[in-house]
Amino acid sequence: MTDETHENLDRLLQSDGVRLGRAQRDRLDWLVEQCGAPIHDFSECRRSGVIILKEPPSGAAAELFYRSLTPGCAVVIPGGENPGFDFLKSKLAEFGTVGPCGADGPHEMWWGGIGWSKFLSTADSSTVRPRIVSCYPRGGNANAAFVLRHSLERFDLTCHIEPVETQLRDRILCFEKAEFMMRMWNKYREPLLFVEAGAVLREAPLLPSFLGCDVALHKWNRWEMSARTLYLGRTKAAEMMLRTWQQLAASYPTIWEGYLLDQAWSLTSSQTPLDTVWLPRSYHALEGDLGAMRATILHDQQTTTLELGPDPGFAGIARAARRAGRTGARDAFMVMTSKAETGTGIAVILRDVSACDAGAVAATVEAVTGAYAANCGGYGRLELSLCAWQDDVGAAREAAAQARYRILEIAPGQRIANDFFAIHRSDEAVMTARHLFP
Repeated sequence: MTDETHENLDRLLQSDGVRLGRAQRDRLDWLVEQCGAPIHDFSECRRSGVIILKEPPSGAAAELFYRSLTPGCAVVIPGGENPGFDFLKSKLAEFGTVGPCGADGPHEMWWGGIGWSKFLSTADSSTVRPRIVSCYPRGGNANAAFVLRHSLERFDLTCHIEPVETQLRDRILCFEKAEFMMRMWNKYREPLLFVEAGAVLREAPLLPSFLGCDVALHKWNRWEMSARTLYLGRTKAAEMMLRTWQQLAASYPTIWEGYLLDQAWSLTSSQTPLDTVWLPRSYHALEGDLGAMRATILHDQQTTTLELGPDPGFAGIARAARRAGRTGARDAFMVMTSKAETGTGIAVILRDVSACDAGAVAATVEAVTGAYAANCGGYGRLELSLCAWQDDVGAAREAAAQARYRILEIAPGQRIANDFFAIHRSDEAVMTARHLFP
């Protein structure tokens, strides 16, 4: 990117009041290099460029906007945590998300387009090549590993495929896979691409390394995270997610790996600007798929819906949010910590976000995070949740109560002063004193 283009982008973001963290700005710069300068007039979408959306188009406007896009365009939503953008996202191919960056970049950046063709066609130019890793049950059928290894021979890719001890003879449990991935992370220095044994590589899987992300995975049915194809870049954020997944898997060894991967992603992306790529179907194709002939990675077994975890309501709660590449109401959108010695946490619930314009919601998020950064009020941890409906508020309250957090419920547009948390802490102390000494 030239200095002039960089300066023009700076001015555009500043004039629009868009705040991005370092990781988010790096991704936006990369997109501008690949697709071209930002497009100011949507009538220009017939050519390549980056479109930055602050407010969600609805109804016919969203349809017209979608039809105006070309494969050379990229759509960037700096406030992607807002469910008001979900309708537009459902029409687009979801490329990735970059998690919030604290008070400096207190929003989730979402990016997508009308298809992967542009990036898939240029991915072969990637100079960074991943190490393919895989494992299979020791004592089980080793033919699956042979099939994968044989398909790798035509590509200039290093690999590590090994048998591992398992509790079940014919199946690897989530904690066993996570432990294997942790060993591979410590053993090698290249980015890692886990591919399930039995899969066949039809093309060199270079898209994730070309995109330079922290993690890349596929969501089948657009919301259920799959660990059959999992990329980890050599970054601290990727390591954080891997360790979180391993810890969850060790704590809940019988729970399905997709559920635990989902929770590891949600926890990590709320605490660090995790740069996630949602891999296209060609990286998770199944035998019998209509697009199997164009697959990069072809898996040999159909994916089945297993028990998603201890909470039978999880599927309903998470589905809409995960399809839009964001956390749901029960999961904190963003977590911030302070240097306060107290372990007390506070949960701030921002309600009615679908009933207000995106600008008001974004301004309130920025005010809350800015106030906490300026004066935490003695709270060691802030968890911020965005809720579209009253049911979401109830789920967020229940989650906060289970964590024994103080709970504050606010609305978009509400005035948030820099001493907001200090005042709440003081009011809380007064109420406690009245309770103890009536």
